[in-house]
Amino acid sequence: MNTQKVNMALEAICNTGCNCVNAVIHTLESGYQVKGVEDFDIAETTMLVNELKAIMAVYACRAK
Repeated sequence: MNTQKVNMALEAICNTGCNCVNAVIHTLESGYQVKGVEDFDIAETTMLVNELKAIMAVYACRAK
């Protein structure tokens, strides 16, 4: 697993705002890909989703 790659994607996604982050979480959890993470393996995708959810919890924006 490439944590640096996950961290870079995490930063890019978070810079898009809460609504977009929630959409990315929903899309990835539905089994679809989003731009910038097409080459992520399952472990990297899982790590990304978990990190996004943790960040959204801090900002009190609930992932759907």
